[in-house]
Amino acid sequence: MNSQETDEKKVSSSKAWRSLRENLILITIALVLAFFIRTFIAEPRYIPSDSMLPTLHTGDRLVVEKISYRFNPPKFGDIVVFQPPPELQRRGYPADQAFIKRLIGSPGDRLQIDSGKVYLNGKSLQEDYIKEPPSQPFPLIQVPPNQYFMMGDNRNDSNDSRYWGFLPQKYMIGKATFRFWPPDRIGFI
Repeated sequence: MNSQETDEKKVSSSKAWRSLRENLILITIALVLAFFIRTFIAEPRYIPSDSMLPTLHTGDRLVVEKISYRFNPPKFGDIVVFQPPPELQRRGYPADQAFIKRLIGSPGDRLQIDSGKVYLNGKSLQEDYIKEPPSQPFPLIQVPPNQYFMMGDNRNDSNDSRYWGFLPQKYMIGKATFRFWPPDRIGFI
C-alpha cells in the first residue's frame, strides 16, 4: 500500500467519523428538544373514557398545551387535563394518571345543580356541549381560593368534582387545544 492510498483511507475514515459524530449530535439535540417540548410546552394525550361525550370520544388523541396556565389563570369552559387531586389518589388512582374535564367553577364562584340545570353564581348555564342534563341535584357550594370545580360533558357518567371535590390549580397539566386523531375529527377543540 502506498502513502497515497493510506492518506485516502485516513481521509475517508475521518469523514465517516465526522458524519457519525454529526448524526449523534443531531439525535441528541432532537431528543433534548422533544423532552423539553413535552415537559414544558405541549404533549399528546389519549381519551380513555366517555366522560367528555359528546365533545371528546374514547380514543381521541389531543394536544395538551402547557404554557398558558403559567401566565394566565384557567377560565370557564376550558377543557383541562390534570393529575388526580389528593382525594382521587386516596381512592387508589395513581398520581401519574391524567384526567380530563371542563372547568365550570373558578375561585369564589358559587355553583349548584337543580332540576337538571347547573347554576353558576345564580345564573343557569346554557350548555350546548353536554350529552344530557345532570340527573342528580348538587347543593350550593363556593369554590375556594386557588381551586376549581371540574365536570365532564357527559354529566351523568363522569367522575368529577361532584364526587371528589375541588381541583387545586397545581395539579393542572394543561389545556386541551387540538384533536389530531381520528382523522375525520381533526381540529381545534
